[in-house]
Amino acid sequence: MTENAQQQPPAPDSELPTQYAPADVEGPLYERWVERGYFEADAKSEKPPYTIVIPPPNVTGSLHLGHAFQHTLMDALTRRRRMQGYEALWLPGMDHAGIATQNKVEQQLAEEGKSRHDLGREEFVERVWRWKEEYGGRILGQMRRLGDGVDWSRERFTMDEGLSKAVQTIFKRLHDDELIYRAERIINWCPRCLTAISDIEVEYQEDDGELVSITYGEGEETLVVATTRAETMLGDTAVAVHPDDERYRHLVGRRIKLPLTDRSIPVVADTHVDPEFGTGAVKVTPAHDPNDFAIGQRHGLESITVMDERAVITAHGPFQGLDRFEARSAIVAALRSQGRIVAEKRPYVHSVGHCSRCGTTVEPRLSMQWWVKVAPLAKAAGDAVRDGRVSIHPEDMSKRYFDWVDNMHDWCISRQLWWGHRIPVWYGPDGEVVCVGPDEEPPTGEGWHQDTDVLDTWFSSGLWPFSTLGWPERTDDLRKFYPTDVLLTGHDIIFFWVARMMMFGLYAMDGEVPFKTIALTGLVRDERGKKMSKSFGNVVDPLDWMDKYGSDAVRFTLARGANPGTDVPIGEDWVQASRNFANKIWNATRFALMNGATVEGPLPDAGRLSATDRWILSRLNETVAAVDAFYEDFQFAKVSDALYHFAWDEVFDWYVELSKTVFQAGGEPAEAGKRVLGEVLDVTLRLLHPVVPFVTETLWTTLTGGESVVIAEWPVDSGFRDEAAEREIETLQSVITEVRRFRADQGLQPGQRVPARLTLDGTALAPHEAAIRQLLRLQPEGDAFTATATLPVAGAEVALDLSGTIDVAAERKRLAKDLAAAEKEKAQAEAKLGNEAFLAKAPDNVVGKIRARLAKADEDIARLRAQLDRLPQA
Repeated sequence: MTENAQQQPPAPDSELPTQYAPADVEGPLYERWVERGYFEADAKSEKPPYTIVIPPPNVTGSLHLGHAFQHTLMDALTRRRRMQGYEALWLPGMDHAGIATQNKVEQQLAEEGKSRHDLGREEFVERVWRWKEEYGGRILGQMRRLGDGVDWSRERFTMDEGLSKAVQTIFKRLHDDELIYRAERIINWCPRCLTAISDIEVEYQEDDGELVSITYGEGEETLVVATTRAETMLGDTAVAVHPDDERYRHLVGRRIKLPLTDRSIPVVADTHVDPEFGTGAVKVTPAHDPNDFAIGQRHGLESITVMDERAVITAHGPFQGLDRFEARSAIVAALRSQGRIVAEKRPYVHSVGHCSRCGTTVEPRLSMQWWVKVAPLAKAAGDAVRDGRVSIHPEDMSKRYFDWVDNMHDWCISRQLWWGHRIPVWYGPDGEVVCVGPDEEPPTGEGWHQDTDVLDTWFSSGLWPFSTLGWPERTDDLRKFYPTDVLLTGHDIIFFWVARMMMFGLYAMDGEVPFKTIALTGLVRDERGKKMSKSFGNVVDPLDWMDKYGSDAVRFTLARGANPGTDVPIGEDWVQASRNFANKIWNATRFALMNGATVEGPLPDAGRLSATDRWILSRLNETVAAVDAFYEDFQFAKVSDALYHFAWDEVFDWYVELSKTVFQAGGEPAEAGKRVLGEVLDVTLRLLHPVVPFVTETLWTTLTGGESVVIAEWPVDSGFRDEAAEREIETLQSVITEVRRFRADQGLQPGQRVPARLTLDGTALAPHEAAIRQLLRLQPEGDAFTATATLPVAGAEVALDLSGTIDVAAERKRLAKDLAAAEKEKAQAEAKLGNEAFLAKAPDNVVGKIRARLAKADEDIARLRAQLDRLPQA
């Protein structure tokens, strides 16, 4: 009794195989879905739109568990909305991954004994495109393996013609609005990748370094400064002290000798200096440190660059030509020989920035670069969340978002690469600078040349929600599917990607947000909660698990761990358990089909249904309502748990088992039960489909004869509830559970039959006697029946004759031994808890464990005594 119950033709005359083999069905099913166009969205449809754009994976990448995790959740959202009648678009694509892709091709060239400079820019870019066509996009095929219901007809690439036009358009607009500018500033430079990288592409780790204290100046006019980068002293142009520091007030404004050089540098007073840290004096190297650069700007200091792009010393003198680390040791040795080293500390553990792409230590470097003026864009991005136009889920993640957008620095967008969107700016022979839009012709003539840099990859991916829909043209797709509904992504890229999409979307689309909800997930970890890393040896290839257990098992495991914003532990045992669940669904549906379960015709009126049938229909509607509520709150773990426990515990373990006696008896109750069982399985399979699409497709089409569950209607709670039937079946379950527990306690085998007398008169259990006897393996009492154990449960009474089924004396001896052990455990725990001296010294967690041991011992004693009381006298 759910709304929109499927009015399908009878199930076809086909039997399911005895076992579910994922490898045999998943690939063909997916290709059938794609061929039939189930995932293609129609921009001219009158259905309400629902849009998710996939976070574009790198063209160099392959499917890892993080991808599989997020793709499972996005697929579940879009499959459900499609079934609910929305025009659902899940748009796929890839990112050109500037640094990573260029590195791949340069590695190939190195194997050939060449560099990109041997080819020249144009030929190198052509070589990268060939590499992309041959090797790139492996992940797209892996997405098919997982079952991603994306619209492949709309697949995009950040370097395709349309997206390139979008990049050039927004660059031109931002430039004309003075939100893009060129300036010489300190940037993060990777000496390996030979390019600038943004602050958020720098990964900090604790490294063993050195802290060296050096005397600057001569005679009485000396200062001691400490540094971890002694090689940068060659570019020092000042020493800074705090203006209120009395120790150095007499030196402010004077010049002191810079060791190892023939230069003298001023002592300046600046409030940035912490007088309590170290000696209270800091060396200032404006060309090689961002804080020093700011001090230099305030005091008009010269910026002297002493390293080239490969971090090799360029300053004239004995250190010229040395690598920065070689120079560090040589400079310290030279200072030591002059008696200028006051103190040396090794190892000195401190936080050092590394390139997220190659791991090389990043070098702060003064460089002419292109920048986005983020202040007005970031304010708009913050306001959109504050005024409710965009919601962040879970809500407590909003603080991290605001911490970023409210304190964002201008964004360096130029990269010294050849692969990427080349900056559309031309320079003339007389210093002219011309920014060229996509429909404009660049200037020509002698002396004109284009900027050699390309744009940061995140610049183009920041346009992803609207550029993929056709912007800057006002396309049908853009009108229909923008703004998108949900951005589902990991909390770790709020800064990389989410904030930038917000800034660009609001700017390009005249204040219209790029998405209505930001749903943030955690990161996938191993079963012990440890980060997956090659160095830890715990990285898992999801394709291996798909091969072994099937894609549905991997998907269900990931979804079941998906609590909003929290990390997801996963282990192979859990995937195997999910495979067992898929097998359980298969076997239960196979049983139903073999016993005539059907979806044909309307459900019988409630008055014609048994309490068991009314109970399961009531629980079915409650499950529909719960699953809907959890989906709307992005509680994927709760969705999965609700479906797991309803399907396994209530449908398969209870309703199917209770139905067996009804089906065996035949008649009208059996026919009604077959229709109810068909209904319950039909709805349950539709509810499960977004998370486990393959097994549900096979079972649902076989059960209903429908075309595909992909396009079936999503179940709707009809409001039918039967609390009386729920109470009745709960009572029945309690009786069966209690007797099963007693049987187990007595050591009876599950299939062992025992004579029993059931006293059910005057209770709601009377109609269920046949089911009780069948499920509990209770045979009718005979003439020689003697009740050796009586269990009063829920107003009923179950008397059992255990004579001849167990060795009572041996069982009493076993239970007495267990009881003695439990009483000893209790005495030991009570002794410790009664010892005041122990309680005063023991940690709280230790005391807590002893209290738990005492509580467990009390439970065991009560249980064992009850078991002894119920045994017949030997």
